[in-house]
Amino acid sequence: MAVTLNLLSTALLLLTCAVGVTVSVNRCPNCGSTAVPYPLSTGSSCGDQNYKIRCDAGSLVFDTLNNTYPITSINRFNQRLVIQPASLVPNTCVTTDLRFEGVQLNSSLPFNITSSNTVMFLNCTDSILRSPLDCSSNGLCHEYVNESSRAAACEASPICCTFKAGGGATAYAIRARETGCRAYTSFVNLQSDLPVNRWPEPGMELQWVSPPEPVCGTQADCDRNSTCRSDPNSNGTRRCFCNSGLFWDPIEGVCTE
Repeated sequence: MAVTLNLLSTALLLLTCAVGVTVSVNRCPNCGSTAVPYPLSTGSSCGDQNYKIRCDAGSLVFDTLNNTYPITSINRFNQRLVIQPASLVPNTCVTTDLRFEGVQLNSSLPFNITSSNTVMFLNCTDSILRSPLDCSSNGLCHEYVNESSRAAACEASPICCTFKAGGGATAYAIRARETGCRAYTSFVNLQSDLPVNRWPEPGMELQWVSPPEPVCGTQADCDRNSTCRSDPNSNGTRRCFCNSGLFWDPIEGVCTE
């Protein structure tokens, strides 16, 4: 058995060398049963430190500027994750994150809200009617309020609006405010022609930009396929740039042919 494992290990090493790929980053360990793909980081010694999330008692969470939301799924290939938006305070049409003014991302970090989200503002004041949002009486948000038990308390609040998030003011924030809309919900890739009882669970999709090469202090921080050099786009930063003939793969976190 040991001989078989050694042969398999040797074969894998030869295959890795043959295609010119070697791991140049330290992927974070699983959080519970959930894999943490590069560049996401749950610790100071793994992943890319600009892409921080947290592992909290075996579950992944995402910290915004002033609140925390559970992560329900991650797709490393399209570089997206879905967070669970705040729920309503029981028997009210007010989201539990109203005091934080909803979801607010740090615009200096590499995450933003995608256009795959259909967002519904609920329990709005009439000031929202001056916005370009769909606040019509037969809008999608009214269908949700009228046919979803979880939003039943919002029936007493007649003004709601629906829009596609992402871009402009909603790339980094979905705001809930006392002077605007006191509640919201969001659905990813919503097929609006389906009945409400067939809609997915509420979710808000975020995407991250492709990470640059890993930061290094000396050549010892890089693998044999990369060289620690100054980053021409960042004063004082050094990175493990791929050697000639190799290219940085930001999804796998390796230099490859």
